[in-house]
Amino acid sequence: MMFLAQGVLTNLAWMVGGAFVAWGVVRGIQIRAVRQDQGEFVDRREKAKVEADGIIQEARASAERETEIIRQSSDSVIKEKEAALGLREQGLQERERLLTQQLESISCRELSLDGVRERLSQRQEELDHLSGVASDLAVEWRQKLSELAGLSVETARKRIMEVAELEGKQEAHEMGRRIVEKAKRESESEARRIIGLAIQRYAGNHTSETTTAAVALKGDDIKGRIIGREGRNIRAFENATGMTVLIDDTPNAVVLSGFDPVRREIARESMERLIADGRIHPTRIEEVVERVKSEIDDKILKVAEEAVYRLNLAPVHEEIAKRLGRLYFRLSYSQNVLDHSIEVSKLAGLMAAEIGANVTDTMRAGLMHDVGKALGDDMASSHAIAGAEFIRRHGENDAVVNGVASHHDEIEHETVIGLLVSAADAISAARPGARLEPITAYINRLKNLEELGMTFEGVERCFAIQAGREVRVFVTPEKVTDEAASKLAKEVCRKIEDELQYPGQIRVTVIREVRCIDYAK
Repeated sequence: MMFLAQGVLTNLAWMVGGAFVAWGVVRGIQIRAVRQDQGEFVDRREKAKVEADGIIQEARASAERETEIIRQSSDSVIKEKEAALGLREQGLQERERLLTQQLESISCRELSLDGVRERLSQRQEELDHLSGVASDLAVEWRQKLSELAGLSVETARKRIMEVAELEGKQEAHEMGRRIVEKAKRESESEARRIIGLAIQRYAGNHTSETTTAAVALKGDDIKGRIIGREGRNIRAFENATGMTVLIDDTPNAVVLSGFDPVRREIARESMERLIADGRIHPTRIEEVVERVKSEIDDKILKVAEEAVYRLNLAPVHEEIAKRLGRLYFRLSYSQNVLDHSIEVSKLAGLMAAEIGANVTDTMRAGLMHDVGKALGDDMASSHAIAGAEFIRRHGENDAVVNGVASHHDEIEHETVIGLLVSAADAISAARPGARLEPITAYINRLKNLEELGMTFEGVERCFAIQAGREVRVFVTPEKVTDEAASKLAKEVCRKIEDELQYPGQIRVTVIREVRCIDYAK
């Protein structure tokens, strides 16, 4: 038992000793851990202190930089404001100077105006005084004249009126005598003018034959389609061609009237195509007319080239060919001008060969001698001079140019070519029935009517129709109002009466048409 107790005690002692040892080990570990934590804490504190010092220094540097920037910006703003204030001060000083000058100028003007007012008032007083003196003198002289003449004022006025009436009657009698004498002197020329007008009016059948073209119809039922609803088709055709369309005058036919042969041919061909096609409306009419115009231009060039080829001459300039081709559609004294020109060229060439002159130049001059008649509005002088200038601009030599210009003896003949062309021209025109004078006067009168209508502002086109008995004036709607169109018709009538001579009366129609066009896309 004792050994057992000793063993237990020993074990207890070992256990207590082990416990103390274990406590010592744990305590040592705890002390080491605490010391280690204290070292780390000291290190962290030092490190934090260093970092805090760096942050503080950086913050101080940043604050100093920002302070410097703010100070510099404040200085620049202050300088800019000081500069702006300086400029403003200078502007105010300049403005003050200008106002001072204006005030001084106004003061000077006020002084000047005061002087002018004073002078005007003095002048007015002088005029009032002189007016009173003049009135007194007039009364005094009137009394003296009455006393000297022994007549009252009313009696003197009557005597003066009687003398004036007698003198007026004598002057009127003298004027009437001079008018009668002048009428006797001019009676012969006036009689010739009246007879000429009568002859011109009597030539109605011939005028109709040479200024109209008839288009045959298969029946009268198509006339309604030509006219269109409310006449819109026939108006569109007349506007596009410049021709008058006569529907009811001739059965089974449509008559186209107009003095321009090229436009008449375009209208005739267009009407035939529209009738054959059957589609007749304003848009189709405009398309067909434009196409026919292009084809007629090609035909003009073709007939000119054929004429040059028939005469075995060198080709002419294209512009000259265009004018020669237009002569194919033109009549001069009822004679086809292109055929007449070819005939003159042949005759002049034969005569040039007989006398040994230059045949080629003579024939070219003969062919082109009437080219001036196709220049239209471009002709500012006689057709010979204008035609010569025209072919000169397009490369013809001086001999041909002089032959054309001198064939009516308007300028001096430089070579014999002009004489030969003049003789051939007379021979070609001398055939019986080749020429009739009234047709040329008639065509010139119609041309003058169209040119007169184009002289007014706002006029777009002008056509003389109905053999010169009507003028249709188309105006631009943006420039001419309805009221102005009525006034324009009266002005055209007045100008025709003042400047032209014509038989009967002429109807003036002013047309103002507005077209609104848009496209559906």
